[in-house]
Amino acid sequence: MSSSPSHDFKGMLEIMLSQKPELTPEQIRDMIDEKKRKVGAGYLTDQGALFLVAADLGISFDSMPKSQAGLKDIYVGAKEVTVVGRIMNVYPVHTYTKRESNEQAATRTIVVYDKDARVKVKLWDKHVGIPDEMGLQTGDIIKIIKGYVRAGLDGKPVINLGSYSAIETVRDDAAIPNIDSLVSTVDAVSGPQDSAVITGTISANPRVSEFVNARGEASKSLQLLVSNDANTRMLRAVIWNVDESRLPKVFKTGVKVRMIGVRIKPGNLQYGNGDFEIHGDEGTILQFSGSQEDVEVMPLRVISVGEETGRGSFLCLAADRAGRTLVLTVDNSLASSDQLISGAMIECVPSRIFGNSVVLSKDESYIRVADDDASFTKLAQFEKKIKDIQVSQEPCIIEAIVLQAPETAEVNTKTGETVPVTSTLLGDDTGEIRLVGWRNQSAGVNKLSVGDRVRLAGVTAGAGREGKAELTLRPYSCVTKLG
Repeated sequence: MSSSPSHDFKGMLEIMLSQKPELTPEQIRDMIDEKKRKVGAGYLTDQGALFLVAADLGISFDSMPKSQAGLKDIYVGAKEVTVVGRIMNVYPVHTYTKRESNEQAATRTIVVYDKDARVKVKLWDKHVGIPDEMGLQTGDIIKIIKGYVRAGLDGKPVINLGSYSAIETVRDDAAIPNIDSLVSTVDAVSGPQDSAVITGTISANPRVSEFVNARGEASKSLQLLVSNDANTRMLRAVIWNVDESRLPKVFKTGVKVRMIGVRIKPGNLQYGNGDFEIHGDEGTILQFSGSQEDVEVMPLRVISVGEETGRGSFLCLAADRAGRTLVLTVDNSLASSDQLISGAMIECVPSRIFGNSVVLSKDESYIRVADDDASFTKLAQFEKKIKDIQVSQEPCIIEAIVLQAPETAEVNTKTGETVPVTSTLLGDDTGEIRLVGWRNQSAGVNKLSVGDRVRLAGVTAGAGREGKAELTLRPYSCVTKLG
């Protein structure tokens, strides 16, 4: 790094002895000690004092080659910084409007690392295309030439590329660890960390959720539970601003995932078990084992047709030939909720399958009602009597009579949200059980009246009052009044 002295002390000493052969190493050591005494203890290192001694003797180090700077040596304010690092992440281009001129501008981030540190490199305007032009990817070693260093939002040094800056690829360097050597398991997570590489097993159904990001833009997040091999420790993982096109079309629970370039943060009890959490973003690399790109035609039997999502689609619950239940999000342009009825056979080609979540989007999917297949899973497999219902996330079908008028209450959730909750009591010839509807499903319970005979499809049983099982309506559940 040419912005600060980075000469090697031993090399400097050799230069001095070669230019002043009449001096011995011991004499130079005495000069160093004397200089430190005169300037004052605590102001100079041995190397700093050596620079002053050399100046007194008329010795110059300008022709001496400077040692290669590492990423740990950069500091805010440094100019013409040249460093070498291995790429961990390459972020997508971000465009924005300059406040002062109202002009469109672009920026991009690369995260590089060496054996000692991990640093962000900021590309601006004409430089943002460099990663694509050079075909840069995770694991490549690059040299950043003549960058300048500013503080990032977190106060840490960020290397910026200016007009005279450049990036070059260099031959692999064994001194810089490869990505594989940085991998930590779920069991090894023990504290906060930036730019981590974590591997684990997807232990619960992954899902993509919509949210509004810090720039006020509609975005999506991928949420996972990642466990160790023994399934005895689970960490919540959220990849913010995720680009769905970079995810495989199919990945299921039980597959391995490696997340490159994530942050380890203390957990939030409102959303998880309080253990550490894994947070990534649009630059995070996700590598799945056992994923697949091709989605085949899926025959399914519809269990229930639920509510509209408010985003041009509706939800339904279906079962495959093995009896495994899947939650379908169906675009309204492919089918209407009136066309699909409980018990119907369908064939579909999904656009995505995440765990047990199946997405049928407008442009990439199709769905049609098919002829019945007598060998396929029957709805009777899911039908239960009240006495047989136990706490489980497996959905069921039940026929019962409403025994009490529904009651609604406002409940404060762990996140501070106030939501409506409506409950009633159901009964059949084997017993009684409470039925609960939260949020939107509250209205579905509220429509019931004492004496109604109802068929509930796609409800699940959780632990309620005094630990007893109670039924909960889901967004994919349906309630049908029987004559």
